[in-house]
Amino acid sequence: MELSWLSWLYEAVAHVIIWIHTGYSMFLDPDSGLTWALTIITLTICMRILIFPLFLKQMRSSKKMQELAPKVQELRKRYKNDKQRMNQEVMALYQGAGANPLGGCLPVIAQFPIFISMFTVLQNMANGHPKYGMTQELVDSARSAHIFGAPLPANFWMSSAQIESFDAGVVSTKIVLAIFVAISSLTTFLTVRQSVTRSIAQMPDNPMAQQQKILMYISPLFAFFSLNFPLGLILYWVTTNVWTLGQQHWFYSRHPMPQFDAKGNVIPVPPKAGLIAKLRKTTPEEQAPPPPPAEPKIIRQQPSRQSRSKRTGSKKS
Repeated sequence: MELSWLSWLYEAVAHVIIWIHTGYSMFLDPDSGLTWALTIITLTICMRILIFPLFLKQMRSSKKMQELAPKVQELRKRYKNDKQRMNQEVMALYQGAGANPLGGCLPVIAQFPIFISMFTVLQNMANGHPKYGMTQELVDSARSAHIFGAPLPANFWMSSAQIESFDAGVVSTKIVLAIFVAISSLTTFLTVRQSVTRSIAQMPDNPMAQQQKILMYISPLFAFFSLNFPLGLILYWVTTNVWTLGQQHWFYSRHPMPQFDAKGNVIPVPPKAGLIAKLRKTTPEEQAPPPPPAEPKIIRQQPSRQSRSKRTGSKKS
C-alpha cells in the first residue's frame, strides 16, 4: 500500500538509489549483486547519518534521566501511596532538568517513514514497475541481481515458479533468506538488550523493568515478519540494526553510567577507552627525571648603619 502523502519521500529515496548505484557502476558491474548490496548498505548509512542528531538528542535526554535517578527514587518513596502525585512530581522534575522520557521514540519515528519508503520503492522494483523516476533498465538490473545466489527481489514465501523465473535455485534462495532473517532477529535482540540492560541498571526499582525484559525477548520475533519482505529490504534492516548496535556502544562507552555519592550528587566517571585506543600499541611513558634539589637560598647580611659620630670618629662632647 502506497501512501500519497509520502510520494515526495519515495522519489527522494529512488533518486538516492540511482545516484549511489551510478557511482558504484563506474568501477563495478552494474547488474551484480555486490553493486546492489553496496547500494542498499550505503543508502542505509546515509539515512542513519541523516537522523544522527536525533540519536544524540535521545541519548543526552537519557543521560539526564540517569543523573536524576536518585531524585526520582526519592519521589517514588515519598509518594508511593499517591500514584498521580508521584507521576506529576516526576514529570515536573524531568521538565525542569530538560529531560524528555519520550525522547527515545524520536529515532524510531524518524526511521518509520524511511522504512516505508524503502519498502515501497524496493517492492515496486521487485515487481518490475519503473516508478518514482527510475528507468526500466535500472529496475531490470535490480531484478537480475543476486546476493549469495538469492535474487534481490525474492522473499521467503515467494513460489518456486517465481524464484525460478529469476534464474535462481529455490532451496538455496530459501536458505539465504532464512539466514538473513535470523541475522536480523539476532541483531534486533542485541540492540534492544543493550538498551534495556542499561535502563534497568540505572533504575533497578523501575516498575516497567519487567515489561522491558519481556519486550527484549519478544522483539526478535518481529524480525520474522520480514520473511514477507524482499531480500533488499531485509539487507537494509540488518544494516540499520548493526549501525544502531555500534552507535549505542560508542555512546555508552563515552558516557558511562553516572556514580553518586551519599548525598545523591553526581560523581564524574571517566569514559572507557575506545576500540582504537585499545588496538593502538602504546608504550609506557618515560618518567621525567626528578627535579634537582633546590639550592639553599643565600641570605646576605647587610651591615647595620653606623651613627655619624662613629663614621667620622668624633666623640660627643
